[in-house]
Amino acid sequence: MAEPTLFDLSQPGKRCITMPQPARAPEQYLPEGQLRAEPPALPEVSEPEIARHYARLAAWNFNVDRNFYPLGSCTMKYNPRASEAIAAEPGWARLHPATPEECMQGALRLMRDLETWLAAILGMDAVSLQPPAGAAGEFTSLRVFRAWHDSHGDTARRRVIVPDTAHGTNPASVARCGWDVTVLTSDEEGRVSPDALRDVLGDDVAAIMLTNPNTLGLFETHVLEIAEMAHEAGALMYCDGANLNALLGHARPGDMGFDAVHVNLHKTFSTPHGGGGPGSGPIAVVAKLEPFLPAPRVRRAGEGTRTTGGEGALEWDWDRPQSIGKVQAWFGNFLVAVRAWAYIRSMGAEGLRQATEDAVLAANYIRRALEGELDLPYPATCMHECVFSAKTLADERGVHAADIAKRLLDYGIHPPTMYFPLIVEEALMIEPTETESKATLDQFIAAMREILRDAAEQPDLLHEAPHTTPVRRVDEVNAARKPVLRWQKT
Repeated sequence: MAEPTLFDLSQPGKRCITMPQPARAPEQYLPEGQLRAEPPALPEVSEPEIARHYARLAAWNFNVDRNFYPLGSCTMKYNPRASEAIAAEPGWARLHPATPEECMQGALRLMRDLETWLAAILGMDAVSLQPPAGAAGEFTSLRVFRAWHDSHGDTARRRVIVPDTAHGTNPASVARCGWDVTVLTSDEEGRVSPDALRDVLGDDVAAIMLTNPNTLGLFETHVLEIAEMAHEAGALMYCDGANLNALLGHARPGDMGFDAVHVNLHKTFSTPHGGGGPGSGPIAVVAKLEPFLPAPRVRRAGEGTRTTGGEGALEWDWDRPQSIGKVQAWFGNFLVAVRAWAYIRSMGAEGLRQATEDAVLAANYIRRALEGELDLPYPATCMHECVFSAKTLADERGVHAADIAKRLLDYGIHPPTMYFPLIVEEALMIEPTETESKATLDQFIAAMREILRDAAEQPDLLHEAPHTTPVRRVDEVNAARKPVLRWQKT
């Protein structure tokens, strides 16, 4: 029997709490269209009924605190509660962004520290914390590139080369910057070939956008040669650093020849990912691009500046004539920066290095365990994620990647990413992250093997999955095109 909704439980006169009657606003102050002829049709229920309603909804929701969340290329890892506690401290959480500089020296110091640490981790010279998310970091990097080219009178460059293994937002960022996309097809190993790149390079290319490791979970082994070719052609190199979880302490984009890189603090550095935010996509650049970074930047107060915080004080530097300007209201998503600061400080260099080692080990453990059970189009040793294909199952048994993903829900496991990257038919992209135990990985592997046996013997079981969730399989195409975002009385 279906559980009753709040509207089923509603009875006239039920109340949670009795509030004083509010003063009625003069009608002449309200626009005609905002005046109600009758009260809204809200349910009339008691406090226990409301509490149980929202507790039940929370229990229906899947989250990384409940079980394994192997969503590929998104790094949905467990984040330590210590970072949350630090970000919730009133001195951080209640700090207004318009606070005078002399009263926010601690915040400026934290941001300056984080910029310095990220620059060291990435092998770059300067960092801006302002971009509010990964795609914004891409866009900001390209705007910096465009400003640099323009400053040299090199305005004829109109193309940006984007491999087919790049993150999906890269082409959109190029278009938003007013440039054209040239898609570069990867080779049979799933990587960018210098020979293929040579065919599309020209003096009209402004940049190359490389995701490394790419969305197949593979390290771009020709990256040094690619960077050299790009620079010889007068182009700049951008690294999509969303997969930084695979590199910490082992490899740095700056050492690979990149001129700019963005990093998702909400993937790699301890901010819960998903739910619409918050995000943070700082960019790091080489020294020649530093003048073009978004304004303002944190600097040490010098003689004649307006800050009165005393010797060693910090201040905002607005005097940046070559800056591309602001890309986010105020100074970025500050509490995400606080979490990242706390995470890096608590982990230290060895901890970050170990996190990457564990993430890569976990991905390869799953890759080897399921090799032979599913198609593995690119069988090389992977980095932080592995990409399988259900193409054979789809062709022979009519079981698609979505069917496998839906069936995983019956095991209490969140599905991996489906149908991405686009170059893999029936793709299942699995990223286990460093925070999962071997027991959890073994549980996932056992569930996948059982699901794949059922796919061969009773495919309809998968076609009708999930069977145990509060909401069964929905028409996803129709739900995406015509979302119902609120209850309406019928």
